[in-house]
Amino acid sequence: MPGRARKCTNQSVTAEQLALAWVLAQGDYIIPIPGTKRRTYLQENVAAVSITLSKDELAGLDAIFPADATAGLRYPKEVMALLDI
Repeated sequence: MPGRARKCTNQSVTAEQLALAWVLAQGDYIIPIPGTKRRTYLQENVAAVSITLSKDELAGLDAIFPADATAGLRYPKEVMALLDI
């Protein structure tokens, strides 16, 4: 798990489980659709449902990964030019 995210929780979870638990904690109207090719990872993903993040853990993750932060363009420059945005 990335070091910054690891500092937000003492739970023994994978980075993927932490990400899914965070998404699930955002509200009942949000449903993650994780993709996987291996049964092992599917079982890990399903286990994320039982992870409960505290308010402090959620606040720590929100501070590291703010909602308004972006990195780069959504599409390559050539495709962005076609969108006329």
